[in-house]
Amino acid sequence: MRAAILALLCLVGACASGPSAPPAGTGPGGDSLDAIARDYVVLTLEIGEREPGYVDAYYGPAEWQAAAKANPRTLPQLIQGAAGLTERLNAVSTRGDQPMIVQRRAYLLAHVSAASARLRMLSGETMSFADEAEALFGIRPELRPLSSFDPVLAQIDALIPGPGALTDRVTEFRSHYVIPRDRLQVVMDAAIAECRTRTARHIRLPANENFTLAFVGDKPWSGYNYYQGNSQSKIEINADFPIYTERAIDLGCHEGYPGHHVYNALLEQTFVRERGWVEMSVYPLFSPMSFVAEGSANYGIDLAFPGDEATRFEREVLFPLAGLDPATAEKKAQLMALTRQLARAEYTIADAYLAGRINRDTAIEQLMKYSLSDRAKATQRLRFIDTYRSYIINYGLGRDVVQAWVERQGPDRWQGMETLLSSQILPTDLD
Repeated sequence: MRAAILALLCLVGACASGPSAPPAGTGPGGDSLDAIARDYVVLTLEIGEREPGYVDAYYGPAEWQAAAKANPRTLPQLIQGAAGLTERLNAVSTRGDQPMIVQRRAYLLAHVSAASARLRMLSGETMSFADEAEALFGIRPELRPLSSFDPVLAQIDALIPGPGALTDRVTEFRSHYVIPRDRLQVVMDAAIAECRTRTARHIRLPANENFTLAFVGDKPWSGYNYYQGNSQSKIEINADFPIYTERAIDLGCHEGYPGHHVYNALLEQTFVRERGWVEMSVYPLFSPMSFVAEGSANYGIDLAFPGDEATRFEREVLFPLAGLDPATAEKKAQLMALTRQLARAEYTIADAYLAGRINRDTAIEQLMKYSLSDRAKATQRLRFIDTYRSYIINYGLGRDVVQAWVERQGPDRWQGMETLLSSQILPTDLD
């Protein structure tokens, strides 16, 4: 009997000391999400050495960036590196009730997948517009026929009647709301300050957050936020083309509050500083992160200035600062609301242009018609499409998807927005 008991105890002891399943967030050989995240950052920085502009922001260890600059892998090696990261992530256990760990793994998988797609594009692979958008940003856009936007043009035609082409009439009407160059600084300062005030009422901003503002030219974009880390941003505004009073509000919210500046600052605070999750210290431009970033930045305009509050602020504050007549401010607001309904027309135009089904001149003509822009502005927009391709879906589609998700979270839309801006929520989680 004693021998039998000893044998049983030995068997139990052997089971207890044998191999066991790895804890959540780890893989074979002790691999971990922390280790994979570090290698993902390194991969992203090295891709940035192969494609200028791919890294939109980085504020991790300087030595990682220096190493990437000194000895970046070749494109085939980087493709292999991305495949290795995917394999390691798939081997990581996320068992148990730790939703943050599950989401972190999903976030890394999605961003490594986007990096792999971008590397294949850099190596010569071509995709359709919709396939590319889905591969890079995690969501597939609908490409509507241009004729479906014609009823909106008819409404604008009735709003801005008169002889000549509709684009010319709209351009002439809007010319009365161009901010004079010598008043740009004071108008932009006032707009950004109001955007910040409205955001700070609802979202606790990092104590040291700040930004610098500069006017630049010869860019394919109208505004850009270069996040510097430590809650600091450098905001640049392209002054090559007319900047309208409503655009001052748009840029102030989109690039600043509660847009890109707040998004990056909250991500840094929530993940990098509080949790030490290094993957959030790098922002790859062609990634699902951009869909959330651009979509929330555009929705942030409506959130900060609901209803007719933007029109009222323009009329009472920005028009006097710019020395403009506010007589037809409400009509301008109606025009902007209708023009917004045309935003997705450029997806169809870009699809045809990038696939070679229409030439450059036709693309410019179509952009003039469906964005109601003059030739110079439409040409600049095509330059943006040449540079960033399917990235354009992140603005209009991104805004609509983010708005729908935030409004599903409950009546406190600012709370929903703050949750989104402080999370690793993916486009697939929003749709």
